[in-house]
Amino acid sequence: MATGEIARQAADERDLGLGEAVTDTGRLSIARRVEPDRPALPFSPSQLARLDEALTLSSRSTGLEFAIYLGGLGEDTRKQAEELHASLGPRASEGVLIAVSPGQRVFEIVTGEEAHRRIPDRSCQLAAMSMVASFKEGEYVDGLISALRMLSDTAGTAPQAARAHH
Repeated sequence: MATGEIARQAADERDLGLGEAVTDTGRLSIARRVEPDRPALPFSPSQLARLDEALTLSSRSTGLEFAIYLGGLGEDTRKQAEELHASLGPRASEGVLIAVSPGQRVFEIVTGEEAHRRIPDRSCQLAAMSMVASFKEGEYVDGLISALRMLSDTAGTAPQAARAHH
């Protein structure tokens, strides 16, 4: 009887997969690696590439530092957006941050001192209205790119670049 059990276990062990074992009592023990569900990125690689290109073009053409933040903004959304803007460090004065919290259905546009001289509040409001229209259709990338274009068009070309052409 004992030899039969050993033979059966030996045969079963050959059929076992990685992390599987037959215990002394004949019970099958299975160990599996459990991968936590990774949060899905809100944008596809091609959408991220389009956003990156729009950010790069806006920053390069205007000389301002454009940035996008996507995520929760806490209870005081304006204060959180201003803190994120300040994290641009030495470029904060020339910084333009578009902070979007889809879960809260809110966004903030924060401009630094120098950026505000070139992009007045009215232009930010128009960019915001454009984003709202796109966001309502679920088109976050298009809304963000449209806002970047509107804001950079308002800001105009970088002062250094304009002087270099004269």
